[in-house]
Amino acid sequence: MSEKKPILSVDEALAQILSEANGPLAVIDKPLSNCFGATLAQDVFARRTQPPKALSAMDGYALRAADAFAGPLRIVGDSIAGRGFLGSCGPGEAVRIFTGAPMPAGADSVLIQEDARRDGDSLSATTPVAAGANVRAEGVDFRTGEILLRRGRRLSPADVALAATADHATLPVARKPRVAVLSTGDELVAPGAPRGDDQIVASNAFAVLGLVESAGGEAFDLGIVPDRTDEIEAAIARARREGADILVTIAGASVGDRDLVREALGREGMALSFWKVNMKPGKPLIHGQIGPMRVVGLPGNPASAFVCAELFLRPLIRALSGDPLAGSDRSEPALAGAALPAGGARREYIRASLERDNEGRFVATPLPDQDSSLTSALAASGALLIREAKEPRCAKGEFVRILRLIP
Repeated sequence: MSEKKPILSVDEALAQILSEANGPLAVIDKPLSNCFGATLAQDVFARRTQPPKALSAMDGYALRAADAFAGPLRIVGDSIAGRGFLGSCGPGEAVRIFTGAPMPAGADSVLIQEDARRDGDSLSATTPVAAGANVRAEGVDFRTGEILLRRGRRLSPADVALAATADHATLPVARKPRVAVLSTGDELVAPGAPRGDDQIVASNAFAVLGLVESAGGEAFDLGIVPDRTDEIEAAIARARREGADILVTIAGASVGDRDLVREALGREGMALSFWKVNMKPGKPLIHGQIGPMRVVGLPGNPASAFVCAELFLRPLIRALSGDPLAGSDRSEPALAGAALPAGGARREYIRASLERDNEGRFVATPLPDQDSSLTSALAASGALLIREAKEPRCAKGEFVRILRLIP
């Protein structure tokens, strides 16, 4: 496999990864109860008007506002949610009404019960009421034919409730991209497993698996394989057999004698796109394709793997889910919580704590130790503070750009 690929910028690398990732992969019609977190494959239109007729917003009495102080009103019936008053409310008349009940014909407002005095079937208002008061107008929420939810939207619980209100029992959603995660290295053992003096507990896969799920993918763990090309190749073949849309490898992406992942991927037929990105942490990053399966090879250090997954894997999953904003800039402004030195030769993503000041603005403070091996620093990070290459020094309190980390 050629090693003469250029070192890409972060933006160039992301554009390359997304260039052939048009989604959705497939459209599935799912029951509403299974749609939370799914990505819409088509726009959702209202099948009904909500509310279908004017309703009371309060318990009280439906009447004509102009009659409220014209003398005692005669109560002519009741309107209850699901069973409205069948008659009309004429001059000098009122209808006892409850929240969510249909407004009777002729009435234009609701006098709340706290502002009414009732004596048998006689009603007097103790406070004026304006026309339209305490009434939910027909169609105030939405009307038949309106677009309620746009294609590419990740469905929240409130979105699913809106679709239900609009009379959708199912929704057309994108099939979740299947993401296989493979950890490599003789030094790695699973948490809780016996380990030798020179071995460490594997942790990167858990961060990646969680990120896949949070981005809307379906993750499956290929486990840990040692630094043997044949075993790495067997794991890659398994990912293909199990229908992975994306294979994520962790470690072995560099150029050392023990970094065998690129060699194994090449022997399995990967067309290499690039393997270096001008960023810190995370310079060695493999991207390619084996047939229809996309490959993202992450570095082995925890911070490097996590930052690369956040910058490149999350947008790829969103793109394969049909999200039109998958490649958009997610950074936002914040205040620097400490002075920052001038930028180095690469764009840097600094792990930072995140708070709000008295004005509600984000304040990002770099964590004291940025060593890329530290998982404790990752757990303490609320954002990545972005520093461009050769960027001038930054004083405390100046504006910077951050990428908030999604829990």
